[in-house]
Amino acid sequence: MRVRQAVVMVGGKGTRLRPLTENRPKPVLPVAGRPCIWYLLRSMARAGIEEIILACGYRSEMIREALGDGSDLGVRLVYSNEDEPLGTGGALKILEGSLDEVFLAANGDVFADIDVTGQVERHFSSGADVTIALASVPNPWEFGVARVSDDGFITEFREGMKPDEVFSDMINAGVYVVNRSVLSSVPKGVFYDFSKQLFPEIIGRGGRLAGFRIQGVWMDVGRPSDYMKANVLVASRETRVIGMACGGSLVNVYIGNGAASVNSHLDSVCLMNRAVATGCVMRCVVMLEGSSADDAVIEDSIIGRKCRIMPGAKVRNSVLADGETVGRGESRDDGRDVGASSSCRRGPRCSCRASLRRRISWPRSGPWTPA
Repeated sequence: MRVRQAVVMVGGKGTRLRPLTENRPKPVLPVAGRPCIWYLLRSMARAGIEEIILACGYRSEMIREALGDGSDLGVRLVYSNEDEPLGTGGALKILEGSLDEVFLAANGDVFADIDVTGQVERHFSSGADVTIALASVPNPWEFGVARVSDDGFITEFREGMKPDEVFSDMINAGVYVVNRSVLSSVPKGVFYDFSKQLFPEIIGRGGRLAGFRIQGVWMDVGRPSDYMKANVLVASRETRVIGMACGGSLVNVYIGNGAASVNSHLDSVCLMNRAVATGCVMRCVVMLEGSSADDAVIEDSIIGRKCRIMPGAKVRNSVLADGETVGRGESRDDGRDVGASSSCRRGPRCSCRASLRRRISWPRSGPWTPA
């Protein structure tokens, strides 16, 4: 059996990623040249999903502009606007009449390139009401923690836990295979959350919540450091130069369309479309569209759109809002936990990409291929 339809919730404002999300929704922030959500949509397309409904809210017109009609992925994208946030259950309740008997649902605020086919197969073979993708993370208390029995079913789901209360490192990854019938218990027109309300209700009445350990790449991108890690991990798979590179050295680098690196030394850097680095030293940097840096040192930082970093400037541990300028010879250090290596006490010159890979399921073969 197969699933034809999916719903992806993309209505959030991404407040923890400010200032990056002040002018754009989080799902369309670029990860190595593609909108962050594009990788999740591609995972669904590879599993045979034909129609994906995007439940939009904040700046929905930008999501539509970035993703189009889905023809590049071989799917049909349908846009549905929420007047007010209603949670996972509430958003699906609005769409209940147009949903298939079994469908896929997902939170669109993650970076995910995963095996959806395996999760669908697990759902039908287990006879579950809902099959939940689970990920193993080092900080499970920040998410919804699942207790999984020996037969792979979830017997308890808890959120808001303290580190010393955690009973598992398996968390809700926000991708679900859902029997439409479970929506009958979701009230109309009110905020209703899957994890906090629906899942405990299903467990309480003796229903079946199956767990599926996620295969592929899954990352929460709630903070600037998470967004940086997603870009560094994609760049580390393969140095890709779509724009121009002249002189210098490139290690784990993505250079986008119309972007250029001239006599610069880049390690773990993503230059998005039309970004230009000339004579720079950069380590763990994401530079968004249309920004430029000249004879500067930039480390563990994210540079917004159309920023300018002048000769002799030094930028570290910072997130620049769109249009900011760092003047000639100026130093900028916001003290933000941004870089992929920022948690390493050996400093910004230490690359921690290997330890990041150990924390995240990223097979050398399987669903991931360069975009």
